[in-house]
Amino acid sequence: MSDADYQLIILGGGPAGLTAGLYAGRAKIKTALLDKGALGGQVLNTDWIENYPGFPEGVSGFDLIEKFTGQKSLVDIDIKLAAAVSSMDLAGPLKKINMEDGTVLTSQSLIIATGARPNRLNVPGEAELIGKGVSYCATCDGPFYRDLEIAVAGGGNTAIQEAIHLTKFATKVTVIHRRDQLRATKVLQERSLANDRINFVLDSIVTRIEGDKEVTAVHLRNKKGEETVLPVQGVFVLVGIRPNNEMLPMDQLETEDGFIVTDDEMRTNIPGVMAAGDIRSKSVRQIVNAAGEAAVALQSVEHYLVNL
Repeated sequence: MSDADYQLIILGGGPAGLTAGLYAGRAKIKTALLDKGALGGQVLNTDWIENYPGFPEGVSGFDLIEKFTGQKSLVDIDIKLAAAVSSMDLAGPLKKINMEDGTVLTSQSLIIATGARPNRLNVPGEAELIGKGVSYCATCDGPFYRDLEIAVAGGGNTAIQEAIHLTKFATKVTVIHRRDQLRATKVLQERSLANDRINFVLDSIVTRIEGDKEVTAVHLRNKKGEETVLPVQGVFVLVGIRPNNEMLPMDQLETEDGFIVTDDEMRTNIPGVMAAGDIRSKSVRQIVNAAGEAAVALQSVEHYLVNL
């Protein structure tokens, strides 16, 4: 298909997109990587990472992405930043990507690595204290709160699972939920209620997260309008995540709750279109498995291109 601009277009410049680009460069596939912002994605908002292999002392999110982007084979692909996609048509053999500036890019194949973002409380202090006591991933950041008191905002399965996980480190975990009953399954509710390190504040919402250089407290309001202040050293906001799918043709892709369904080889329901990272429908969302999925996705792209 000589009329295509590229053999492969990668959407997203986070760990999955960068890994796919690294492998594409090594495979000498004519590739463009598009990202509407800076390379790195959500990782740039992560202050410190201790669970990525090869960094026994830990590494900042910025430094990890700097290592990713320092891979030599990335120079062999066309990286386009501030490249906002408005829409796309993936149904035919030629994948068409419509950019907001009016240009149209075409490719023989596509890897979607647009990621996801956590839902926020959108209360004062939250944005300012991200990475300074406000976290959206207990698996990532739980060990930083050893022997401290923390809060978990949320009442679904993820929030309660993570609250239980956090008791491995924190001396006290207070679960704050806006309803009078948790939404988690009965099994998880029973486990959390039996855990003497977990307390519950129901029928309440977080109205403010307090702190200067780090979190010191959360302000709460119950349904009666009564306000209280809970001293904590960390707040885990676990009220769901949303896929970055606004530019994707959702009527063409098979999805679950807005996340893309793939097989084990990262292939979507559309021939030539793969997905990797947090945009996939899956249970574990970590930097390391996003990178691994991207390597698999690129192998699937190679097999697809060879058989065109």
